Amino acid sequence: MKLQFVKMHGAGNDYIYVDGMKQTIPNESETARKLSDRHFSVGGDGLIIIKKGNVADYEMVMYNADGSRGAMCGNGIRCVAKYLFDEGYTNNEKEFTIESMDAIKHIKVNVVDGKVVTARVDMGKPILKASDIPVVCDSEKCVNQKVTFGDREFNMTCVSMGNPHAVMIIDEHTSEFDLNKYGSIAEQDTSLFPDRVNAEFAKIVDRSNIEMRVYERGAGETLACGTGACATAVSAILNGYCDNKVTVHLLGGDLLIEWSGNENDSVIMTGPAEYAFTGEVEI
Repeated sequence: MKLQFVKMHGAGNDYIYVDGMKQTIPNESETARKLSDRHFSVGGDGLIIIKKGNVADYEMVMYNADGSRGAMCGNGIRCVAKYLFDEGYTNNEKEFTIESMDAIKHIKVNVVDGKVVTARVDMGKPILKASDIPVVCDSEKCVNQKVTFGDREFNMTCVSMGNPHAVMIIDEHTSEFDLNKYGSIAEQDTSLFPDRVNAEFAKIVDRSNIEMRVYERGAGETLACGTGACATAVSAILNGYCDNKVTVHLLGGDLLIEWSGNENDSVIMTGPAEYAFTGEVEI
């Protein structure tokens, strides 16, 4: 069968988007794995299928590049919001909700000349309890804990934003850091992370700016990770490194993250959403 798709990205975090309200994919996981191959197919960090919501207005069904199901993608959900508004599904309403694996996110889009350029997402409360992330930790919360990956020790803070993140603060600029070495070790360390983890390595630039690179669970290094940017900002604020409004500088662009420091308050993420191209592929 022929599948129509839209390639979109948020700060370089690129996914293949399929309108599930118009098309049905017979084997979503296997299709995600095949289409994400950058050498033999469309190529992307994964596949996102846009459907009508059961609880929220719409649903985002996300698969990583390896075919595994993803719980949440901050960059992906902004692109879903752009598609829904630009294609007329929202009837020009600029605020609506999107669900992903039972989590409901509230979206507000910024529209210029009739098209969405950025989206503001209420990403919900950060989850800090170690057993809920999950991460194996001696204390209830894994904040500024020493951990060793390979031949290097890091100070690690763990946060879930609907998916698990381990944030490591480094001294060098992220461009100088060997992400493939240490990120792959962290992502696959199931003795610490029973469900594996998204590993962020961040340099504090000043109280309002952070450099970050990410090794994503099931995808490897990506140019950006919205939930990872949120987790990184939460980690920096928790540890007293940054103020409550932080710009996270990723390889693919910048995301603005706001959080009060109170774990009962939501994390707010604002960032771009852009089209790359549309196409049709045989599956």
